[in-house]
Amino acid sequence: MNHNLNKHSHNHKQHGKTQVHKKHDHHRHMISDFKIRFIFSSIATVPVILLSPIIQKFLRLEDILQFPGYVYVLFAISSFIFFYGGWSFLKGAVNEIKSRNPGMMTLIGLAITIGYLYSSIVVFGLAGEFFFWEIATLIDIMLLGHWIEMKSVVGASRALEELARLMPKD
Repeated sequence: MNHNLNKHSHNHKQHGKTQVHKKHDHHRHMISDFKIRFIFSSIATVPVILLSPIIQKFLRLEDILQFPGYVYVLFAISSFIFFYGGWSFLKGAVNEIKSRNPGMMTLIGLAITIGYLYSSIVVFGLAGEFFFWEIATLIDIMLLGHWIEMKSVVGASRALEELARLMPKD
């Protein structure tokens, strides 16, 4: 996956430790951002799953969980997840497309956008089924995966820096 974590265009030996620490602080902020987005999106996914007709039918809860206007509540919560939780993927997709280097962010961004737009049109009149719970869980899983990946990359970078400090200076 193409992340800015791995793109260091300059040698860190050219400057003081402050620049390195600023870079790590930025990475820690990115890790924290993915964690917070994952937590809030996951919490919002619970009602999306419970309000989804296919899940209600599977759990035999249609009579309990359906109420007038429930599709608009489903749409509103799903919109929050799409725009808040999916923002990193949408932004990443735009950056990949601008650089003419489509990758994982483009794939995820395209998948969640098409699913969200189609489901939104169904809410407002097109005959069909919603894909809101699928989009929400996809966003949650991708946020979790990116959060774990970024933590691992930063941890590995720190370990390499510690090893580099142990090398004799010529």
